[in-house]
Amino acid sequence: MNTRTLLTLPLTLTLGLSLAACGGGSRPAGFAATLPPPPPLQSAYAAPSATDGAIYSAAQGYAPLYNGNRASQVGDLVTIVLIDRTVTSKATSGKTSRDGSAGLTLPDFIGIGQEDLSASAGSTFNGSGTAAQTSTLRGDLTVTIAEIRPNGTALVRGEKVLNLSQGEEWVQVSGIIRLADIDQDNRISSIRVADARISYSGKGAVQQAGKPGWLSRFFAAVSPF
Repeated sequence: MNTRTLLTLPLTLTLGLSLAACGGGSRPAGFAATLPPPPPLQSAYAAPSATDGAIYSAAQGYAPLYNGNRASQVGDLVTIVLIDRTVTSKATSGKTSRDGSAGLTLPDFIGIGQEDLSASAGSTFNGSGTAAQTSTLRGDLTVTIAEIRPNGTALVRGEKVLNLSQGEEWVQVSGIIRLADIDQDNRISSIRVADARISYSGKGAVQQAGKPGWLSRFFAAVSPF
């Protein structure tokens, strides 16, 4: 291998890694790790369990008198109506002050009179801070029932991917719902989802425009002010 080949090899590896990074996974970094695993597959036939004729039993949990086409099994689809609005605000203020003084009288040693020495010091601090944030999320997202629990609740999760002209966006929802809260159209409001986890992320020109450049981030990191 000659010298020219040795010089060309690092450049080829660098370009290859750069292209792999640009053409890698479509999801932004850190988002794919939050994607839940697919729901477990179940057999199409399940052996019937013993019942005593009551609407509720310890073995089956919630069992409505008439279920119809309402989602109630693993793999069924449920549409979550996203109605989420969060408003947070926080304000803090602080004020401290401190004063001190000291005095000293020297004795008359040589007949020039007494001398008084005094010193004083003071410090004052005033500080305040305010933070506010508002987020609104509207829309519909159809998720899949991943687990049915004996107490009549179910674990649901799903994801929607939007391919836009200026990038891509992802909406992911997971949480626990009550089967009794699902309406006849298999819809449920997001305010009835417990342990809700809603992830919204994207990749493209719009998201990049809202981020500071690398030079701005560098000066913000090293600035002492």
